[in-house]
Amino acid sequence: MENITIKELENVVVRFSGDSGDGMQLTGTLFSNISAILGNEISTFPDYPSEIRAPQGTLGGVSGFQVHLGSGKIYTPGDDADVLVVMNPAALKVNVNGVKKNGVIIFDEDAFQKSGYEKAGFLTENPFEELAISNTIQLIPVQLTTLTQKSLEGYDLDNKSIVRSKNMFALGLVCWLFNRPIDDAVHFLSNKFRKKPDILQANVKVLTDGYNYGHNLHLTVSTYQIEKSEETEKGVYTSISGNTATAYGLIAAAEKAGLQLFLGSYPITPASDIMHELSLRRDLGIKVVQAEDEIAGITTALGASFAGSLAATNTSGPGLALKSEAIGLAVMAELPLVIIDVQRSGPSTGMPTKTEQTDLLQALYGRNGESPVAVIAPGTPDDCFHYTYMASKIALEHMTPVIVLTDAFLGNGTSLWKLPKLAELPEINPNYVKDGMQGCKVTARDEKTKVRYWAIPGTAGFEHRNGGLEKDYYKGSISTDPVNHQLMVDTRAAKIKNISEFIPELSVYGSLDADLLVVGWGGTRGHLMSAVNQIIKDGKKVALAHFNYINPLPKNTSEVFKKYKKILVCELNSGQFATYLRSQVPGVDITQYNKVQGQPFTVSELVEKFETILNLD
Repeated sequence: MENITIKELENVVVRFSGDSGDGMQLTGTLFSNISAILGNEISTFPDYPSEIRAPQGTLGGVSGFQVHLGSGKIYTPGDDADVLVVMNPAALKVNVNGVKKNGVIIFDEDAFQKSGYEKAGFLTENPFEELAISNTIQLIPVQLTTLTQKSLEGYDLDNKSIVRSKNMFALGLVCWLFNRPIDDAVHFLSNKFRKKPDILQANVKVLTDGYNYGHNLHLTVSTYQIEKSEETEKGVYTSISGNTATAYGLIAAAEKAGLQLFLGSYPITPASDIMHELSLRRDLGIKVVQAEDEIAGITTALGASFAGSLAATNTSGPGLALKSEAIGLAVMAELPLVIIDVQRSGPSTGMPTKTEQTDLLQALYGRNGESPVAVIAPGTPDDCFHYTYMASKIALEHMTPVIVLTDAFLGNGTSLWKLPKLAELPEINPNYVKDGMQGCKVTARDEKTKVRYWAIPGTAGFEHRNGGLEKDYYKGSISTDPVNHQLMVDTRAAKIKNISEFIPELSVYGSLDADLLVVGWGGTRGHLMSAVNQIIKDGKKVALAHFNYINPLPKNTSEVFKKYKKILVCELNSGQFATYLRSQVPGVDITQYNKVQGQPFTVSELVEKFETILNLD
């Protein structure tokens, strides 16, 4: 066995795993928040089972939370864990192949009994031998259940409530292992359980005892020391999930534009947190309507847009399909609307808690008629704030629906976010009708951008009707004239294309003379960046072009692509962005690397793919 010491590492990956009721999400969130407060860069990945509640102790019910923390820039939640904490045999079986060869597995010894082995599908009563776990992995048995029960002896709690607190014992132990104080966890628990003092006292007691228990292990277990990040620019930071960042982006945009924010929504995994977050901010005048279905959700939002609000709706893939007719109505009515799609594995119900990028073509083309909309895709959880803000700006200034494509990985995951100052955010200037225009038709446009002016009901001199029927370009009245219809189709398309004049050009990370250009979009950014950095570190020339603006594409996209002989598009679908790029940037040879498993890319598989292509010469 290696010498027991303090391991000083630049970064480390910790994974908590157990049954859905074992509190792994809370445990992981608390540990992540503590690390962020201490100045570490973090990236997290909550992994929920798709079943509402699978039988306890079975593989289908395993829930996990992985956090990657470090003293340098962290782009992903990491591939394999340095430390795995498991609450039962099923969690061990599901996660054992994701532990580093010199890693540590902490397990609840009380749960490793015959009944647990049978539920997890083990054939013997020695799961560690059956799984052929390497002897380089250190196994640390801890009687989490028994120790929790002893910790709470004399407390007026039933045994079920006592046992549910064992995740706090595990958290305390892991905090000791990583030399993190538990004060911030106690503060969080005090807020969470402030109306339940008995539960609060019990959790704090178990957390403290778990931390103190670590000292009993100090002769057999190495601890870890990760210094705070020196690369993070000065500012106020917090750990934020993609869904929360999305909600904040909408709030900031409404404040900046001086408009009321309205969300018309219907609950759907994994997007509901956006609605929940906004519903908490009635103090800001935000209106949230939980409608009876997806169609009602978006049409209430469209009505709010017509009435002069910053209007939004949120959903996932199945809901986006149901909203398609109303999105077409927003295109025809030329009203600003922000549609958030937190993508999940499909089709149909699919795997509701798992991540994919399979809604891209639906977002681009999934409506009847020629129905162009702007499409934007954030790259990291904290990115969701900026790009939702920009989606709102584009919607309001260009009078169009904008679809924001996040995904379950981004929505549920967290990263470090620097709180922006509202004054420093880009101005938002809706294209309102102006004084002196009363003699013009309400359909009057800015001839350069093709954007029609926004006449909010009640604006004197601009009484008008709007709807889904085609309109005369000049008069605004209903028209079925063929030539006029062609003109209107071309106008709506030109309006979206013109947005490329207002968005940043495509930037390239890495060598301008690289042998390979890696291309990605949306939530794959962190994994692609990490893999590209690893290849560059190995002395090879590779570059990364990552897209956040999908429709329209940055205007220099073709210029960038033509500089590289090899272009590899990596995405979590069967090649939708690659197909789209071939149609938009003809004459460029594009190859693709795809994964549709309900899981993000791993850095190791990307590195292997890049090296294979680079070694073909």
